[in-house]
Amino acid sequence: MAGHSQFKNIMFRKGAQDKKRSKLFSKLAREITVAAKTGLPDPNMNPKLRAAIAAARKENMPKDNVDRAIKKALGGDAENYEEIRYEGYGPGGVAIIVEALTDNRNRTAPDVRSLFSKYGGNLGADGSVAFLFSRVGSIVYPLDKGSADDMLEKAIEAGADEVLTAAEGHEFLCPVDAFGEVRDALEKLLGTSDAARIVFKPLDTKSVDEETGRALLKLIDALDDHDDIQQVYANFEMSDAVMEKLAAA
Repeated sequence: MAGHSQFKNIMFRKGAQDKKRSKLFSKLAREITVAAKTGLPDPNMNPKLRAAIAAARKENMPKDNVDRAIKKALGGDAENYEEIRYEGYGPGGVAIIVEALTDNRNRTAPDVRSLFSKYGGNLGADGSVAFLFSRVGSIVYPLDKGSADDMLEKAIEAGADEVLTAAEGHEFLCPVDAFGEVRDALEKLLGTSDAARIVFKPLDTKSVDEETGRALLKLIDALDDHDDIQQVYANFEMSDAVMEKLAAA
């Protein structure tokens, strides 16, 4: 397992109990509301909203919840959410980037700082770890869309830089400035994606042992559990043996 990728986020969330599932729906609804508010409320005319709805459906979010999130954006009482990025180091010197959607940065920033401190990390200044990651467009499709070779052909046709195929799905990567064009081209070829967003990919990863891995996962899980935090990225890697030990603990 390399770092805490978009797939890892999904794995953390899928293993959650009812309380966390309700929190996940709240986060997905927030993304839908923000997407609908910053563009048109019609997913056919708003790719960001379309991607947010697709992500919600992948998590089996009820249609009523999706509709309410869109209607909320049309009402005058919708909160004004701000996108904020936090950077810092976790246990073992692992670099961590946190993306949040908040209506009160004076609440969120102290909370994030406190979580880093509580779980053996420290929050840094803007730019303190971002240079250890590349900012890329990521478009994810399920495995049943085709073989790895098929997806490579689609990647070339759509203008993506590469496609990574793993047990969780096919992930197409492209430069940020080509994201919209590649996403739209892939939609014509493969239909609506499971997820489409700008993400951080570690340029290199740090191998961690069982003790550090356990501490890191506690920090990441705590961050992921915060209402305002949408995505967490980190540049660590754990061997299969370490993962098995942590899973058995």
